[in-house]
Amino acid sequence: MLNDDIRHKIFRIIEENPEINQRMLADMLGISLGKTNYCLQALIEKGWLKVNNFRNSNNKLAYAYLLTPIGIEEKALLTVRYLKRKIGEYEDLKREIDVLSKEVGEEFYPVKG
Repeated sequence: MLNDDIRHKIFRIIEENPEINQRMLADMLGISLGKTNYCLQALIEKGWLKVNNFRNSNNKLAYAYLLTPIGIEEKALLTVRYLKRKIGEYEDLKREIDVLSKEVGEEFYPVKG
C-alpha cells in the first residue's frame, strides 16, 4: 500500500528532480526498486503523475516524471497532513522530554554549536 509518507517524499523528490530514474528514486526513498515502480505506477494511475519520454545526452531513451495539476493539488493536501502529523509528533516528543527531564531533576538544554 502506498502510504502518505512515501507519496509525499515521491512528490517532493520528483518536483525537484523530474528526470530522476527509478533506481535513484528508490535509493533516496530507502525502498526497493520494485516497490518504487509500484508506487510510481499507482500515482500515474491516479492521474497525479505523468511520465514523458525523451532522449538524454547519451542518446538513450529516458523519462521525466511530472506532477499533473491534480498531482500538485494532492501534494499540497499531503503536505498539510504531513505537517500536522509532524507537529503532533514534535509536541509528543517535547512532552516526553519534559517528563524525563523532571524525572532526573533538571531541565534539558540542547547543546548549541
